[in-house]
Amino acid sequence: MSKKKQGKTKTTEKKVKITPAKGRPMLHWVGKRPLSELVAFPAQHIETFDPVKSGNISQNLLFHGDNKEVLAFLLAKGYRGRINLIYIDPPFDSGADYVRRVNLRGQKGQAKIDGENYALGEQIQYTDIWANDNYLQFMYERLLLLKELLEENGSIYLHSGWHKNHHLRCILDEIFGSGNLRNEIVWYYEDKFATGGKSLDKNHDLIFHYSKGDVFTGNEIRIEKDKKTKRALRKKVSGHTIDVLNENGEKIIVEYTDKIIDDVWQIGRSIPNNEYLGYPTQKKDDLIRRILEYGSNCDDLIFDCFIGSGTTAAVAQKLGRRWIGCDINKGAIQTTSKRLQTIILRQIKEAKKKQPQLFFDYEGETEFHGPLAEVDPPVSALAFSVWRVNDYDLQIQHNEAVNLVCEHIGIEKKKTDVFFDGILGRKLVKIIPFNHPLSPIDLGEIRNELESRPEEDRSITVVCLGMELGAKAWVEKWNRLRKGKNAVNRIEVIELRSDAKYGGFIKHESAKAEVKFRRKKDKVEVEIEDFISPTIITRLQQQAGLLQPKIDDWRSMVDCVMIDTNYDGKIFNIVLSDVPEKKTDLVIGKYEIEGTGANSLIAVKIIDMLGEEVLVTKTI
Repeated sequence: MSKKKQGKTKTTEKKVKITPAKGRPMLHWVGKRPLSELVAFPAQHIETFDPVKSGNISQNLLFHGDNKEVLAFLLAKGYRGRINLIYIDPPFDSGADYVRRVNLRGQKGQAKIDGENYALGEQIQYTDIWANDNYLQFMYERLLLLKELLEENGSIYLHSGWHKNHHLRCILDEIFGSGNLRNEIVWYYEDKFATGGKSLDKNHDLIFHYSKGDVFTGNEIRIEKDKKTKRALRKKVSGHTIDVLNENGEKIIVEYTDKIIDDVWQIGRSIPNNEYLGYPTQKKDDLIRRILEYGSNCDDLIFDCFIGSGTTAAVAQKLGRRWIGCDINKGAIQTTSKRLQTIILRQIKEAKKKQPQLFFDYEGETEFHGPLAEVDPPVSALAFSVWRVNDYDLQIQHNEAVNLVCEHIGIEKKKTDVFFDGILGRKLVKIIPFNHPLSPIDLGEIRNELESRPEEDRSITVVCLGMELGAKAWVEKWNRLRKGKNAVNRIEVIELRSDAKYGGFIKHESAKAEVKFRRKKDKVEVEIEDFISPTIITRLQQQAGLLQPKIDDWRSMVDCVMIDTNYDGKIFNIVLSDVPEKKTDLVIGKYEIEGTGANSLIAVKIIDMLGEEVLVTKTI
């Protein structure tokens, strides 16, 4: 996705310098490019969750955007050398399905539907990077940036399966130095997954632990042994090990019931139904807990730039660590946000029981006073904020339209080209992100790409949703210079709203809600009377065949409800959060809010089971 064309905010871009990799040993691939500097774009603050008004919203951060751009933003904002531990679980299984499956809510809501489809930008990270060279460059660039963020005593834990671990270890050696490989941790699944006899059962993943320098955190963790062992107690004397004897001259026998963990971790991979969030690659809390307890301490800063279902942030929050997470997929950000809201509200409830003097209510508002260091486990922050980097807001319309475009027009997707998206006949195809019209900047990037490919003579088809007048003039001038039978690199534009052949087929009916607001003295009553998600209805119809779906309660389509009692039109401050804990539970739908002043702009955000958001506001 283009960088310059994305940002709508007139904020000065900043270039970030990147330290070269150590360089040996080296892995080579076609198109390998070093990363010496990167342009950092601004981020927009879009949401805040601070239920006790702690003011600590900057300690825990959740970013929506391409993680390469998020990494550049963090480096530009002073996070270089400040992160204590990085855990990443990047895509490594070329056969994996990274589209989550969701259930409608309620006892009868057992119908499963596909979650959000991934847009082209997301496919770069999740499905279309499996041409080996593209994947290696993708990981190389991000690991270079991640190293910059680590503090000198920090560590990175990279999770990998058998498909890519040999490549990833070579890249890690090159960037961090082979001497900084601390462990190749084997995660052995106690629950086995058979391969049907085609090969030996594959029941393990690898987690590579590299430190940035010679010193790193490695806490002693003891686990219970499968069998108790007995052996003589020994001590060192003059450099030799000898048995310790009792008063009678007999060996002292000690029974051991636990042991210090080694580099093979037997932790089951099955996730309980009440914890599974629909992500095929979701990792068990126990595994992430082991990594964070071993490799970090309370109040350390943890980072995961493939946050997915939010497990790293969730475990960090529970263990009293600060955290930063990001993901290119909007559904992942929503899932992580509501998961952290539930955890923080539970922590507040438990903290009030243990130290009630730290909290008090005043006119219906909860305020927080004092640190929670004495609460077990300690809590570093009871708040977080959500940001969007480079105005990277992937609309549901864009997610669903991309695949429709390729199918409708007949575009053959390309997995081996890092710039062009596919082929139409003999022409190269570039699909412009649908959150903005085609601009001269987009076309300039196509020109620059063609200049880097002097032998490329094919014409270009540009697919867009809208077109600036300046872009139209740009294309006309470009093509005037390329006339004749042997003209190369001519550009044609398919504008999907108006094209005579291909236009007019993209339709997206947004979700809608009917919300009533009533003021009762110093209280406001908010009632959601109805909600409809045409996308959910359509997908159910497609899956049901002749049996038409029937939804008895609109709440089965709703994942969560959040309310801001004084919305400023920019940052949504979550004052009330209705996130059902169980999949069978429904949102309440009717809420009473205290302490709202006159002429307050009340905002209600409703998120359906596919991640589409509906925002209803009213001044009351």
